[in-house]
Amino acid sequence: MTLWLTALLVWVAAGARVGRVLVKPATTARVAIVVAVAAVALAATVAIPDIAVAVDNLLPGGVHNGWLSTGIVVSAWILFTTATSVVASAAWPVVSRRNLRQVAMVVYGIGALAIAITLAWSFTFGWIVVALGAVFIVTTGLRNLDWTTLGRGIAIYTAGTALVAILAVANAGRALQGAVPPPPGEPLWGWAAWEIASLLISLGAVSIVIELWWRARVLLRRIRPLHKLMVGRFPEVVAPEQNATSAQLKASDHVAQVMDALYLLSGSGIVIPAAGEPPDSVPERAAVVAEWARNPLGDLFVDARWIAPPPGVSPRGWVLALATKYEEVAAAAGPAPKATAARG
Repeated sequence: MTLWLTALLVWVAAGARVGRVLVKPATTARVAIVVAVAAVALAATVAIPDIAVAVDNLLPGGVHNGWLSTGIVVSAWILFTTATSVVASAAWPVVSRRNLRQVAMVVYGIGALAIAITLAWSFTFGWIVVALGAVFIVTTGLRNLDWTTLGRGIAIYTAGTALVAILAVANAGRALQGAVPPPPGEPLWGWAAWEIASLLISLGAVSIVIELWWRARVLLRRIRPLHKLMVGRFPEVVAPEQNATSAQLKASDHVAQVMDALYLLSGSGIVIPAAGEPPDSVPERAAVVAEWARNPLGDLFVDARWIAPPPGVSPRGWVLALATKYEEVAAAAGPAPKATAARG
């Protein structure tokens, strides 16, 4: 049952990568990731004993000793390392965006040749190719690790590829020692570890999408009270064509709407000398702007200098800081009074 579930999850990850290519430019690297994850999904699917038996009996009279299914599994892992090597090549200084496509054609050609030799000669050769390709991928991944959304995805993907390298070396060693392959209907040797590797690779491939979606949902929830207040005062900031369905686009729209509404509330860019210069402290500045946004007719007033994001802070981060302070002042002072204009 777990083999079926693993294959399903990896195919879902492959579908997610296809969707990302459809909504963004289909670069060489993005297409290579799709090919890599689809290859892992193919390997995980054909490794299912029931599927393997069905594949082995596709030819008239069947294929003895699981030759066809094993050949497809090994070839799929070669394709995985080939496609991922294309992506890894882009991280090396000697490869530029201009020549990446030419490098990719060469790498794919080498991979296709390796698959042909594997099917025509020896699966052991194929496992050695998988191990060598995985070592190159892991080396490149370790050189590009950092604590960012992309870096975390690379770390997970690299961990799965490292496990693939270990398993490929183990399979090559077993073949050289003359180990007996599992009988038809039985899972391949080390199937549990192959499942873990497949899941790590698929998770690493889609972790960026998942994390960005999750952060967008959190942002939407955190800024909802402030967004509701400002859009209620200035409904014109919501353009008719702003009907985004994805969480990321919706979060971007809400941030822009809050900033536009604050701009209108402050007098559409006028500078009020009495407002003074905003402080360097982001929390202190956000607290003043949040209190003013809650009650623009009160004792506090700001101008466009206060509304603009502080140096080094993105619009998203600034709106999130405002929303956090707004929750605090709203909880302490009660509902915001009705207002449509700032005090000038």
